Amino acid sequence: MASATLNGKLREPGSKSAARKIRREASLPAVLYGLKDNVSLKVNQKDLGKIMEKHGHNVLIALSIEGDSSKQRQVIVKDYQRHPLQTDWLHVDFLEIDMQKKTRILVPVKLVGHSPGEKQGGLVNHAVKEIEVECLPGDIPDEIEINMPDVKLGEVVHISDLKVYDKLTIIDDPGNAVVSIYVEKVKEEAPAEEEAEAVAATEEKPADAK
Repeated sequence: MASATLNGKLREPGSKSAARKIRREASLPAVLYGLKDNVSLKVNQKDLGKIMEKHGHNVLIALSIEGDSSKQRQVIVKDYQRHPLQTDWLHVDFLEIDMQKKTRILVPVKLVGHSPGEKQGGLVNHAVKEIEVECLPGDIPDEIEINMPDVKLGEVVHISDLKVYDKLTIIDDPGNAVVSIYVEKVKEEAPAEEEAEAVAATEEKPADAK
């Protein structure tokens, strides 16, 4: 699992206007859900953004908070709120991790390369994009990879087919389909005989009455 460091400062829990002021200062309002306490803080938005861009959301962060009772805490990003019209985040929640205790977390599934079935007209159906796993925090993977050149046309990769190391336990149903390569069905045309009958019916004229 990738790791990174981040600095923060304590803040007083406040109103929406206080949160807007924090964001105008290029900081991000945050809450840390700790093992023994919860802490309101603010972090540098750009610093956190660089960490997420480089390592993804499952990165283990060594968080140092100015004024905190703990010198440093090991945390992950639990949740965040994004601006509806912009790329900026509005708020972030951190979760403090006990490094000696197993935790459950969602890990993204990454498709690597292309299936030979795509050249045959097959379409990729990436049905499951995240998988819940359980492991020690230090063993959390950045992602679970599927080697797409091994997936042929008509094949389905289930959770039970995924190759993960022994320290990782997958919680999701092993029978769930993660990705498949399929050919889109073409609507069948009406049989020629039925088509001929339909044409004859439209061309038939009523007989003259005498």
